[in-house]
Amino acid sequence: MSAESHSAESPAAQSPEVTAKAITVRRARTGDVPAVRRLLDEYVRRRILLDKATVTLYEDIQEFWVAERDDNGEVVGAGALHVMWEDLAEVRTLAVKPGLKGAGVGHQLLEKLLHTARWLGVRRVFCLTFEVDFFGKHGFVEIGETPVDTDVYAELLRSYDEGVAEFLGLERVKPNTLGNSRMLLHL
Repeated sequence: MSAESHSAESPAAQSPEVTAKAITVRRARTGDVPAVRRLLDEYVRRRILLDKATVTLYEDIQEFWVAERDDNGEVVGAGALHVMWEDLAEVRTLAVKPGLKGAGVGHQLLEKLLHTARWLGVRRVFCLTFEVDFFGKHGFVEIGETPVDTDVYAELLRSYDEGVAEFLGLERVKPNTLGNSRMLLHL
């Protein structure tokens, strides 16, 4: 998704006026939820992202950052960082307007999320994704098992958050995660 990696045929290459340089990444606000919802709907329809209830987007808005076009204020990307434990967070719901894939928007969002993780003191960042190449270019590696010790695992089992259940690989959420890769980055 970096600006350097798109092909000459990609939508980003055809629209040089919309590049990562023409994008501002900022904290999301409640007024951004409808735009984030539209971004997610495209990927949910294609079974690339799991659906999130709109109420959940509002509840979690403080975890989100958005990428906004400088020329017209359109939200063209979004992503969230969810802290799961003292040293562990998850990149969630990272989505870019399909026509801008390859323009560096996803890279900017991910860099902001990782910067936030470092600022918070998180040392490991997890993601559950189909976009293995994108995350791999940013240092994430595929993992098999849940990378927490048994005491932390037991505490995480107490969470009501569905994303934590997916991270733990609980049977009740396995149908939601089929085909996704579990990836981890050590900061």
